[in-house]
Amino acid sequence: MCQSADVRQAVLAKNDGLADALRDDLARRGAIMVNLLSSPGSGKTELLGRVLARAVRRGVPVAALTADLATENDARRLARSGAPAKQLLTDGLCHLEARQVRGHLEGWLPETTELLFVENVGNLVCPASYDLGETLRVVLMAVTEGEDKPLKYPTAFGSAHLVVLTKTDLAGPAGFDETAFRTHVHRVNPGVEIVGSCARTGDGVGTVLERVLAVRNGAPVHRPPLAPHPHVHGPDGSVTGHAHVTPAP
Repeated sequence: MCQSADVRQAVLAKNDGLADALRDDLARRGAIMVNLLSSPGSGKTELLGRVLARAVRRGVPVAALTADLATENDARRLARSGAPAKQLLTDGLCHLEARQVRGHLEGWLPETTELLFVENVGNLVCPASYDLGETLRVVLMAVTEGEDKPLKYPTAFGSAHLVVLTKTDLAGPAGFDETAFRTHVHRVNPGVEIVGSCARTGDGVGTVLERVLAVRNGAPVHRPPLAPHPHVHGPDGSVTGHAHVTPAP
């Protein structure tokens, strides 16, 4: 048992080193990475597509890397926004690691990119333990998933710099208790901002983009309890917040 734990810690330590290097490389280029985590079916891809389209219309240099076990469907969907989009196939792996992200960015990411969105595998367990080199970690959840989900997945929600609630137009039919949801989120991550959104109506899309742009411009990042590493650098080289994640035991 101890040997298995030691191997896991070694793997995470190696990943953290690669993530720190990638974060520094992006900062030198004037870019930040946004890591999007959610369960399958949260509406993450649709919301990201709307955010990308809005960024493109505003002239913001933006790109997206999207991960799945199979198919390139999501990359094709995101490319409709007008932003560069690339598919990363994990071949069955349930999460992304920094080495995979770096490998897919080399020779592809436009030099002018300022915002890089990485759509992680639909899973709130394994991806929560891996720092990809992000400056901002966004955890998304649909109202149809139940207001107690933050308590069931405390590592994911406890490591979020921003929480986005999706499909808010379905809150009524789903019997969603938003007050309870917010209480549960802040129980595992006190003070984190929660943004409500609906890709169908466009609600919240602009707010998500504004929060990301603020971080790109050097705004301070919320410090979640499961992100103790203090050396995350923004595009200007300044320390902006925490991104390294120590998984819950």
